[in-house]
Amino acid sequence: MADYDKHVYEPFAVTVDLAVLTLREGALHVLLVERGQEPYAGHWALPGGFVLPDESAETAARRELAEETGLFDVSGLHLEQLRTYSEPGRDPRMRVVSVAFAALLPDPPEPHGGSDATDARWVPYDQARPLAFDHDRILADAHERVGAKLEYSRLATAFCPAEFTLGELQQVYETVWGTTLDRPNFRRKVLATPGFVEQVPGAAKLTGGRGKPAALYRAGSATALHPPLLRPSREGRPT
Repeated sequence: MADYDKHVYEPFAVTVDLAVLTLREGALHVLLVERGQEPYAGHWALPGGFVLPDESAETAARRELAEETGLFDVSGLHLEQLRTYSEPGRDPRMRVVSVAFAALLPDPPEPHGGSDATDARWVPYDQARPLAFDHDRILADAHERVGAKLEYSRLATAFCPAEFTLGELQQVYETVWGTTLDRPNFRRKVLATPGFVEQVPGAAKLTGGRGKPAALYRAGSATALHPPLLRPSREGRPT
C-alpha cells in the first residue's frame, strides 16, 4: 500500500515459551529455569527466549529446547504449538507477544541454564508455582492440552522410551490425569485400539513383580484413537 507507514505502529517483540514435561520417579515434572536478569531476576520461569530475525517461532522453540536440555538433537521429540499469549503488560520491558509450545521428553538429561539463566531443574508439576510473567497460565494450559490429547491420540507414547511395557504406558496416563486405572481394563482397551501400539517381536522386559517378563511395545501408526481412551471422570459422557 502506497500510504503505509511502518513507523505509525509501535514495535514489539516475539518470544517463545516452552512447557517441557516429562515423567520422573513416578511424577509429572516440568523444566524450569531461574532467571538471572531482570525482570523477575531470581524467580523461576518456563524456558524460552526471543525469536531471532531469521527464525520461525518453531525454529526458535527447538533452539531453546536444545539449549536448556543439553540435547544435541531434538528433532525427534514431540513439540507442538500451544497458543499465543499477547495480553498488554505481560512483560514489563515492552510489548511482548509469546508463542507457547508444549514439549514432551521420555528420558531427559539433567538440564543446565542457558545464557540468561542461573539455574535449571526438573520440578514436580504440583510444586512448580508461582512462576514469573504469565507462565502459571501457560503451564496450566499445556497440562490441560496434554491431558485431553491422551484421550484421542497416541501422545502418551511420547513420554515413553522407544520400547515400553503396557505398565509404563499406563503410568503415563495415571500420572498426567492424576488418577488410578484398572490394569486389565486399560490393557484391554489399548490392545483393542487399532494402531495404538504394536508388540516388539520376541522382546520382553523384567519388572519388579513376580511372574514372566512383560512384553515390549512401540508406538503404532494411528494418528487418532478410535474409540478414544477416555479418562474415568469422562466415561459415559456423549461424544
